[in-house]
Amino acid sequence: MEKGNTLVVLPTGLGKTLIALMLIKERMKKGRCLFLTPTKPLAKQHHESVKDTLQLTDENAVLVTGEFPPQKRKEMYSSDVIIATPQTVRNDIKNKVTKPDFSLVIFDECHRAVGDYAYTKIAEKAKGENTLFVGLTASPGGKKARIKEVMKALDMEHVEVRGQEDEDVSKYVQKSSVTWVPVMLSPHFKKIKKELEKLTSKYAKRLAGMGFRAPLKHKGRFMALREKILKLKHNIKYPALVQYSVLLHLLHMSELLETQGIYPLRDYIAKLEGKTTKSARILAGEPPFAEIKRLSQEDKDHPKMPVLLKKVKELKGKKLIVFVQYRSQISRIESFLQEHGIAARKFMGKREGVTRKDQEETIQDFRDEKFDLLVASSIGEEGLDIPAVDAVIFYEPVPSEIRTIQRRGRAARMKKGEIIVLMTKGTRDEYYYYASSSKEKKMKSILTGMKGKKKPSGQTKIKDFT
Repeated sequence: MEKGNTLVVLPTGLGKTLIALMLIKERMKKGRCLFLTPTKPLAKQHHESVKDTLQLTDENAVLVTGEFPPQKRKEMYSSDVIIATPQTVRNDIKNKVTKPDFSLVIFDECHRAVGDYAYTKIAEKAKGENTLFVGLTASPGGKKARIKEVMKALDMEHVEVRGQEDEDVSKYVQKSSVTWVPVMLSPHFKKIKKELEKLTSKYAKRLAGMGFRAPLKHKGRFMALREKILKLKHNIKYPALVQYSVLLHLLHMSELLETQGIYPLRDYIAKLEGKTTKSARILAGEPPFAEIKRLSQEDKDHPKMPVLLKKVKELKGKKLIVFVQYRSQISRIESFLQEHGIAARKFMGKREGVTRKDQEETIQDFRDEKFDLLVASSIGEEGLDIPAVDAVIFYEPVPSEIRTIQRRGRAARMKKGEIIVLMTKGTRDEYYYYASSSKEKKMKSILTGMKGKKKPSGQTKIKDFT
C-alpha cells in the first residue's frame, strides 16, 4: 500500500483475508511478514489459507504459538511468513526471542488494539519506515475516541473503508434480510420485574441523594459512574460505592430476567447469597429480594424460548448460529433444543473448561454437517471460518456495535443470509438495539469523514461529527 500504514474496514465476508494474502505475496520479497490474529483457532485457519493460496511449504509459512518452547520458536521466526497470536509475539519480542524487524505486520480484528492489548506493544516495537502496518476489521468502533485510539496505537496513516452500499462493493456482497421478532414478557416475569423495579428505584434515589444520578438505561455510562465516585475526595465516597454496588446487582438481575430468563437469574441470586460483601448483605435483607427469590424458584422459561424453537423449525434443513450473551443460558438453550429434536451443540470459550481441541472439533463437525445448529457465546462472533451458515439468530440484541456487526457477519458470506433478532418489548433488549444501531451509524459517518485523510505531525486528524 503506497499510502502507508492503513486501516482497512470491510464488511465481513468481503475479502479481508484475501487482502492480507495479496500483501504477503508482495511484501515477503522484502522480508519477513507477520500475520497476527486474536485466537489460536483463527491463527490455524489463516495458516492453512496462507499455505494453500500462496502455495507455501511448512518451512516458508509457520504457525507460532506458545505451545512451542522458546528455542524452537526462535528458529521458526526465520520463516518468510509467521502466523501467530499477539500475546506470544509480544512476549517473544520482549524476551529477544525474535527481532521486531518485519516488512509487513497485519493486525487482524485490529479493533482490539486498545489499552494494554498485545497489538499495541507489538506496533510500538515494530514500527519503522521499512515496515508496513495494515489493520483489518469489519467494525473499528462507534466512538471517535476509540477509532483514534486504534489508529494511534497502530501508527495508522490512512483509512480504506467500504460498505455494502458502495457501488464498487454492492455487486459482490450477499444481502441479508433482517427480521425483528417481538416477544412479550409473561405475567410471571412481569411480577418479578415489578419487584426489581421497586428496589432499583429505591437505590437510584439514594445514590442521587448523594449527588450521583445513575443513568439506568445506559450500561456504559452506568459502569463509568463508578470511576467518578472513586475519584471523589469526600467521606461520602464509600457509602456511595455501597449504594452503587447494590444498584449494579439489581440492574444485572433485571437484565438477566428481561433478556435471558429465570434460570440465569436464579443462579445469580444463589451467588449473591454466597457473597459476604456489604452490598450483597444489604440486598439479601430487603423484603422484595425475598419475593424475587421466591418467584424465581418457579420453573418457567423465558417467552423467547418457544419463539426461538418456532423459528428454528421454520428454518429446518438450514445451517444456523444462535448467539447468546450469557453462558448459563447457552447450556439451557442447547438442552431445550435437543429435547425438541433439534441437532444443536454449544460453542463456548476456555473459561467453561473447553479446550482448543474441543473448539476445533466442534467447528469441524459443524462444517461437516454432523449437526445443524451452533449455540455460541461471543467467541463465535469473531473470525470463524464458517462460510455455509444460512441464518443467524440473536437471542438478544447487544449494545456494542462491534459485536452486533460481528454477529451479523456470520451470515450472508457465500450466499444470501437471514438475520433474526429476538427482542423483548419494553425491556433492555430495546435499549440495546437502539444503542448499537446509533453507534453503528456514527461509526460509518466517522469513517467516511476520515477516508483519504492523512495524519499530520504524527497525529490522526478526525473530523468531529458530535
